[in-house]
Amino acid sequence: MTLKNAHNNSPNQARFWEEKPLDEMNRAEWESLCDGCGRCCLVVLRDDETDEIHETDVACRLYDCKTRQCRDYQNRARLVPDCVTMTPELAHSLDWMPASCAYRRLARGEGLPDWHPLLTGSRQSVVKAGIATSANLLSEEEVHEEDLPDRVRAQRNLG
Repeated sequence: MTLKNAHNNSPNQARFWEEKPLDEMNRAEWESLCDGCGRCCLVVLRDDETDEIHETDVACRLYDCKTRQCRDYQNRARLVPDCVTMTPELAHSLDWMPASCAYRRLARGEGLPDWHPLLTGSRQSVVKAGIATSANLLSEEEVHEEDLPDRVRAQRNLG
C-alpha cells in the first residue's frame, strides 16, 4: 500500500518511518513527519522550581495561525535566531517539544499516533484530534516578555 505524503500529495514509501532511523531519512521523508500542529512554534516557559514545561498562547512572529505554518520557513533560522531546526539528534533531546511530536515519538521508539496525517492521508486529522494550535494565538510581537507567565495555557495531555 502506498500512502500519500500529507505535505505535497506525492506518493511516499509506505510506512518508511517504521523501517528507517531518523538519521537515514531523506528530506521529503523527514519533512513529512511534521504533523503541522504548530505547537513547536509556541512560546514555551520552563518552571525554574519544578522544571515543568508550559505552553503559552503566544506564537513566533513568523507563525501564521490560520494555516499553522511558518510565513518564511526557508529563512526562519536566520530571521528568528532562537528558532530550532529539528535534527535527529535534537529529536532525542528537546524535552520542550510536545509529546505528540512525531520526531520525539520516533526518537523514543514510539510509532505515529493514529491521527497523524501520514496515517490518515488528511492534514485535517491533527485538527480533528484536538492537537493543532488554536487560531486565537497572539504574536510574540504583541506580548512583553514579563507578561508571558500570564499567557500560560491550560495543560493538555497530547501524547
